[in-house]
Amino acid sequence: MAIQQLTDEQIRNWTREQKDEWWFKNIFRGDMPQLTLRSALTGFLLGAVLAATSLYIGGKTGIGIGVGLTSVILSFALFRALNNSGLTSDYTILENNCTQSIATAAGYAVSPLFSSLAAYMLITGRIIPWWQMMIWIVVVSILGVLVAFPMKRRFINEEQLPFPEGRASGVVLDSLYNGDAGSGVFKARLLGYVAVGTGLYQALVSDGWMKLLQFKILRMDQWAGMSAPWTFHERLDTYYYQAAVKADLWIPKILGVDFRTLGLRFTLDAAMLGVGGLMGIAVASSVLLGSFVNFVILAPIMIQAGDIVQRVAPNGSLVPISRAEIVNQWSMWWGVTMMVVGALVGLLAKPELFTSAFKNLGKKKSAAKQGPDLLADIEVPLWVSFVGVPIFSVLGAWVTHAFFGVPWLLALISLPLIFVLTVICTNAMALTSWTPTGALSKITQFTMGAIDRTNPASNLLPAGMTSEVASNAANLLSDIKPGYMLGGKPRHQAVGHVIGIFAGVMACVPLYFLLFLPADANGLRSTTTIVSEQFAMPAALQWKGVAEIIAKGVQGLPASAIVAMVVAAVCAAAIEIARIIFKGRFPLSAVSIGLGVVLPPESVIAMFAGALLFWLMGRRHKAPGTPGNRIWVEGCEPICAGLISGAALMGIGNAIVNVMLG
Repeated sequence: MAIQQLTDEQIRNWTREQKDEWWFKNIFRGDMPQLTLRSALTGFLLGAVLAATSLYIGGKTGIGIGVGLTSVILSFALFRALNNSGLTSDYTILENNCTQSIATAAGYAVSPLFSSLAAYMLITGRIIPWWQMMIWIVVVSILGVLVAFPMKRRFINEEQLPFPEGRASGVVLDSLYNGDAGSGVFKARLLGYVAVGTGLYQALVSDGWMKLLQFKILRMDQWAGMSAPWTFHERLDTYYYQAAVKADLWIPKILGVDFRTLGLRFTLDAAMLGVGGLMGIAVASSVLLGSFVNFVILAPIMIQAGDIVQRVAPNGSLVPISRAEIVNQWSMWWGVTMMVVGALVGLLAKPELFTSAFKNLGKKKSAAKQGPDLLADIEVPLWVSFVGVPIFSVLGAWVTHAFFGVPWLLALISLPLIFVLTVICTNAMALTSWTPTGALSKITQFTMGAIDRTNPASNLLPAGMTSEVASNAANLLSDIKPGYMLGGKPRHQAVGHVIGIFAGVMACVPLYFLLFLPADANGLRSTTTIVSEQFAMPAALQWKGVAEIIAKGVQGLPASAIVAMVVAAVCAAAIEIARIIFKGRFPLSAVSIGLGVVLPPESVIAMFAGALLFWLMGRRHKAPGTPGNRIWVEGCEPICAGLISGAALMGIGNAIVNVMLG
């Protein structure tokens, strides 16, 4: 059944009261179950699991992955199967919509854990207590929700802005429940099969799972005399290097630097294959270019020149040159410059995001209403925001001051800037599904840093608030869009969004300590484990790099790093200007090139391989309706979601097993 919508002429000429009356009479489904106990519980549990996968991928790539459509497909398949078994009635379309609101909110809530909060811990060397993490994220996330309420009627009811990502969820939901349900079942099965297969592969490359199987279950250490479990090497080139040691084979080098020192490894990383498939060939190519320029060309030259060297650790030992040292000592600076300049130029080149965000704010209201507000009992009352925003603003400033030492005055000064940038970000989401939280947070970071350069928290945490408030405001309105299309109650989705915030925080803060801050043999934790070979934390490194430039300036950097930053800034501006001139058809992205600099090359290669695979298969199976098109084109997102979730969940499970086995 086609989703009803207003015509362009009606959107232009009708008053908001007329649009609300049309929606209430033609779209609203007030008698259909929406935020029920089972939809809330399903969303909470599903959100917790998907948020964990989002944290895992965020630690690896710095990219926050959307989980909305994945949750829609999984919820549909779960309750359709339960209904067919006679165990419960089928999910309604609006129950599923509430579930996806909860799950997506959970996924978005964890982003500070691999960005601003992680950067703060890296700079200060102080581990934030778990309860402070939880409180800070919940407070600023709810503030974002409260800020979004007054904008809903403007952006969605009156302006009828598209919110493409939210609209996509609405279209998928409509097709599942009112169209081809078989397509939804097929996608769910595809996701499930890929996730199971990926999970089995991930178990083979995981030391914890193999130790559990071989030593605890099969007792192979006793009857086979094994001292270490066998695992399949995820880094496929390991087998060549093992043979090279025995047979004295050639070891690949660039200017005398071993490939392994540069991080140039060939890794069969299932999660990164999935991320690449979602990323697309254009973005993946830019990421690959950044990685190639940095690790194949520049890093070997800088090592030879002595600008990247072995450094002395606090305990007096020498830290060997590695991929992480290359990034921290030299490459991070030009990579961060490329990302920041590219993001800001791209944002400033779209003045409509600024002008349309604030247009008509001073316009007088239309003629007086002819009757009572039809949506008074459906919409979130404005008094909730009028009361809640000041309370949570002061609360946010207080916890930022109490937990991180940000001066009271500075925390309060940042709030108006946060609100202005949040409106811009939400409008960008409404028009393009692009949320420029990275670029906008840097504006806050530089502004606060200009006021207080002595305390890294003074620019990191207000900027982190910008990112989190803007993300949750934009995400809430994007979530409400499919509900508006399908006749749901905004109140229910708003409550669901808050439930999702708690689901994400409760699941991922304990997991954060397990994955990124594991205790050593003495039970001690250190911030030195946040960035590792497994988790590159590129988003945190970007935030850290900007904070260090603000605090220290560029005087302490090698001259070559400063030159590289200048060249990167010019190139980033030129690339983004070219994208503007050619209306997005220019093949390179400055932000993506910069991301390739701070990501491990092995992850970049795997992402490019995934993007290339789906691109090639998509070109081969262009014809709609064919089995190949159904799998590789229509099934691209379920396959990628299966790769990511299977690898992430088994990777998380591996960390838990290792803790249990000591």
